[in-house]
Amino acid sequence: MQTPKIKTLPTALQLKTELDRINHKKEFRKVLKGTIISLLAVAAISVLISVLFIPVLKVTGSSMEPTLADNQYVLCLNNQKYKTGDVIAFYYNNKILLKRVIAGPGDVVDISEDGTVYVNGNIISEPYITDKSKGKCDIELPYQVPENRIFVMGDHRSESVDSRSEVIGCISKKDIVGKVTFRIYPLDEIGKIK
Repeated sequence: MQTPKIKTLPTALQLKTELDRINHKKEFRKVLKGTIISLLAVAAISVLISVLFIPVLKVTGSSMEPTLADNQYVLCLNNQKYKTGDVIAFYYNNKILLKRVIAGPGDVVDISEDGTVYVNGNIISEPYITDKSKGKCDIELPYQVPENRIFVMGDHRSESVDSRSEVIGCISKKDIVGKVTFRIYPLDEIGKIK
């Protein structure tokens, strides 16, 4: 006949080891939960900052060449002050367009037949353009920029549809996303937008 096996009670060392293992599991879960919550908070804050303060935009089209080319990515800073020469992003028909500020509210813009741009009777310096052109212009020149609006033009003057056209016209300040400040892609062209 077989003798029944008697279960022995765990020793104090075994109990301590088991309690340590259970406590370690609880602590690990607590740390893991805290880490996940922290990562989600950081991700939410990052998305909020990128949407509200520093949007990343993809350039499409050729209207800003040679400054910006198709499929480049740029950073945009939400700013309230724009001056002649700044590149801005703005909403137009549920799209975001990128153009250069030429004149502000109350300024008078005139463009000669050879494409030279005058603001308030003075030629503006435009080292960023390579082809001067009057382009697609159907507004009556000289043109006074209305209050709370900005006159914009693309750098590729012969191709850009901008404030020279009644289709787009001057940009309302409330439609401006911000100032395009930095190119982040492609990597070999990273740098400040001028």
